[in-house]
Amino acid sequence: MNVYPIFLNDLAGRRCVVFGGNHEAERKVRELLDLGADVVLIAPAPEARLRALAEDGRLTWHARAYVPGDLQGAFLAIVAERNPEATAPIYREAQAEKVLINAMDDVPHCTFVAGSVVRQGALTIAISTAGAAPALSVRLRERFEQAFGPEYAAFLDLMRALRAPMATRYPDFEERRRRWYALVDGDVLALLRAGRREEALDRIEALTGLRVPERETAPER
Repeated sequence: MNVYPIFLNDLAGRRCVVFGGNHEAERKVRELLDLGADVVLIAPAPEARLRALAEDGRLTWHARAYVPGDLQGAFLAIVAERNPEATAPIYREAQAEKVLINAMDDVPHCTFVAGSVVRQGALTIAISTAGAAPALSVRLRERFEQAFGPEYAAFLDLMRALRAPMATRYPDFEERRRRWYALVDGDVLALLRAGRREEALDRIEALTGLRVPERETAPER
């Protein structure tokens, strides 16, 4: 199986249907809620944490199994329990309604697969072995979690804040690109990793000629 890697964005307000009530369903549901999706859970007896989310009004819960029509108006569907026979009609409706669908450990009933994911703030690393060795994806994720620590989240927050000022200060693309690479290739990340944030901010200002925005708004002491 060959895969085409993409990252979905703008899920806010989109109807996303999750089938199943186990811990895997909970993980998927929470990821979708974090992205602002309109989550519908279909499960006869979900785990307590999923029921709590429904009781808090964070999702819509139908206490039953799949029935035809569940995917009308949906953007994405996830089947979080492995049961190919039960998943087959869900997959057929997804195809008819042009809904993206992922079924756990059931590649024939998937139009997309979800890799092992590492997140640090705005940094997202997704790993796939195209179904050949999911255990390798897990081990690689564990390795990347060690290699890419919270300093990457902090670095990307700073870079996001600098994007507009950099575009204004350096309208020439080549000059701007040279300074971006100096930031990435220099020791800013190492300073953040070592907890030397003020030194990292000083280095950013030296490389860009710009005052870091967070210092512009910091209260006087």
